[in-house]
Amino acid sequence: MISSSTVVNSVVEKLRQALARGQWRSGDMLPGQRELAEQLGISRPSLREAVTVLETLGLVRALPGKGVLVLDADAAMQEPSIDTSASASLADVLELRYTLEPFIVGLVAQSANSHDIGQLRLTLMDMREALEADDSEAGVRAYIALHEALFALTTNPIFQSVVQQTSNALKQSADMLRNSPEHLAARLKENDAVVRAIRERNSAEASAQMRQHILAEGQRMGIQLNIPDEHPRP
Repeated sequence: MISSSTVVNSVVEKLRQALARGQWRSGDMLPGQRELAEQLGISRPSLREAVTVLETLGLVRALPGKGVLVLDADAAMQEPSIDTSASASLADVLELRYTLEPFIVGLVAQSANSHDIGQLRLTLMDMREALEADDSEAGVRAYIALHEALFALTTNPIFQSVVQQTSNALKQSADMLRNSPEHLAARLKENDAVVRAIRERNSAEASAQMRQHILAEGQRMGIQLNIPDEHPRP
């Protein structure tokens, strides 16, 4: 089954490519919702979500009662990119993860189905097998795969474009993960607690466990995260 977010992302790409080809120019109005949805073979709600993404990219603007105006067709020829992880430090990576991943797993705990949870547990098994085989490279791959699987379970198409940067940042820290294979058992235990909370539909607990995991990762890497005080004094 194709998820709604997958459909929306596909439509965003089709419309972006159509703009890049010059099918519509800057200042043109896109066809009406009904006509365009029929052309693309999608529902109008999915089309509206795709238009929202294109608005976020600065390519179009929805004008109430008038339609969708093309703002910058030329910009559609450029591949959208928000990836700045190449110049980020490990502290930057962990701060980004601390900001996003607890929120992600909280959402996943509310929306994941039994198949999704089964896939997460299979990835945990890969981590466990790597630990038993003393295979640090396989352990790193399974660890990254688990977190990417969590990212993939978000359903907001705009949010998905943001968490891609988290995925890139996580891969950036792979060398550090490889250099500390002795911590794989701790990573497995911490992530197992996250997945258990997701399975129990406990959103708050899933978020709390992920925060603890990322703080522990910082300690293992010798990094003191600059975390805002969540309980300031009155």
